[in-house]
Amino acid sequence: MKFGLLPRIITAIVLGVIIGSFAPLWLVKTAATFNGIFGNFIKFVIPFIIIAFIVPGIGQIGRGAGKILGITAGIAYLSTIIAGLLAYLVGTNLLPSIIAGHQLLDFKNPEEVLQKGFFSIEMNPFMDVMSALIFSFIMGIGIAYLSGKTLKNGFDEFQTIVEKLISYIIIPLLPIHIFGIFANMTYGGQVQTILSVFAKVFVMIIVLHIVILLLQYTVAGLANKRNPFALLKIVAPAYFTALGTQSSAATIPVTLRQVRKTGASQKVADFAIPLLANIHLSGSTITLTSCAMGIMILNGQTPTFTTMMPFILMLGITMVAAPGAPGGAVMAALGLLQSMLGFNETSVSLMIALYLAQDSLGTATNVTGDGALTMLVHRLTAGKEKDIPA
Repeated sequence: MKFGLLPRIITAIVLGVIIGSFAPLWLVKTAATFNGIFGNFIKFVIPFIIIAFIVPGIGQIGRGAGKILGITAGIAYLSTIIAGLLAYLVGTNLLPSIIAGHQLLDFKNPEEVLQKGFFSIEMNPFMDVMSALIFSFIMGIGIAYLSGKTLKNGFDEFQTIVEKLISYIIIPLLPIHIFGIFANMTYGGQVQTILSVFAKVFVMIIVLHIVILLLQYTVAGLANKRNPFALLKIVAPAYFTALGTQSSAATIPVTLRQVRKTGASQKVADFAIPLLANIHLSGSTITLTSCAMGIMILNGQTPTFTTMMPFILMLGITMVAAPGAPGGAVMAALGLLQSMLGFNETSVSLMIALYLAQDSLGTATNVTGDGALTMLVHRLTAGKEKDIPA
C-alpha cells in the first residue's frame, strides 16, 4: 500500500515531537543542519517556482475564448478573493482568542529558542521575489499575445522541470525537514503551543471550507433555479476523490463527469473544468490565509487588513497553475509569505508543514467549488457555446 504524503507528514510530526523530547543536543543540531541547508535550497528555488507557475498560467489564460474565458477567469478570481476575505474576517475575530495566552519564538530571532546547525551553506537566489513576479507577469502577458509557440513551449518545459523538482526532491525531503522542525521546537519547548493552537485553527478552517462551498452552491443554485444541496450532492464524488489525490488536476476526470450531471452544458463543462482546476483555489486560499494569520499572531504580529488584503489579492494570481502537484499552492505562496508578510525560514517551514497537513481538504474544496462556478458560467454564457473553442 502506498504511503502517501499526508501519512508521511503526520509521521514526521509525531516522531519529531517524541524524539525531540529526549534527543541529545547533537541529534537536534544535526537535524537543524539539514533544515538550514534545505531551507536555503527552498529559498533559492522560490523565484523559479514563481516563474514556472505564473508564466505558463497567464499565457494559457490569455488565449482562447474571449469573453467566455474572461468570465470564467473573473468568476474564479472573485471566488478565490471572497474565500480569502472570509478567512481574514473570521480569523480576525476568532484567532486572537484561540491563540490568547500563547507566544511562539521571536519572529526575528528564532535562534533564541531553536538550535542552530553545525554549519550552513548559503544559496543566494538568482533574483528576489518581486523581480520574479514582475518578470513572470511581463512574460506571461507577452506570451498570451504572441502567435508563436517558441517561448510558450520553452516555459512549459521549464514548468515541467520545476514540477519534477518539487515532486521528486522537495516533497520527498519535506517529511525529514518537518521532522527536524518539530524535533527542534520540542527541544526548545515550543511544540506544545503549535499543536494546541493549530488543532483549533484546523477546525476553523474546515468550517470555513464548508461555508464557502455552501455560499458557492447557493449562488449557483439561485442563478440556475436549482436546489443547491442537490447540486452539491451530485458533485460530492469529486470532493472525496480529491481527498485521495491531493491534486485538482488529477481529479479533473471525476469533476468533469459529475458536473455534466448537474445540467451544465457539456461544452461549457469541458471548457471550464480544466481551466478552473488550475485557477480556482478558494479552499487553498482559506487555508493559507488562516495559517499565515495564526503564525503571525503567535509571533506577536497583528495581521491588519492593509497587510492581508494585498497578500490575498496576490495569492489569487501567484497560485495560477499551482495545482499541478501536491502542495503546489503553498510552494507558489512561499515568495509572498517572505516578501509581503515578512516570514523568515523558520516560519516558512512551519507554514509548509501546517499547510501540507491538511492539503487534501483544501484541494477537495477547490475542485468541488469548480462545479458551482461551472454552473454560473453555464448560466452567464447561455447561447454563446459556439464561441467556446473545441
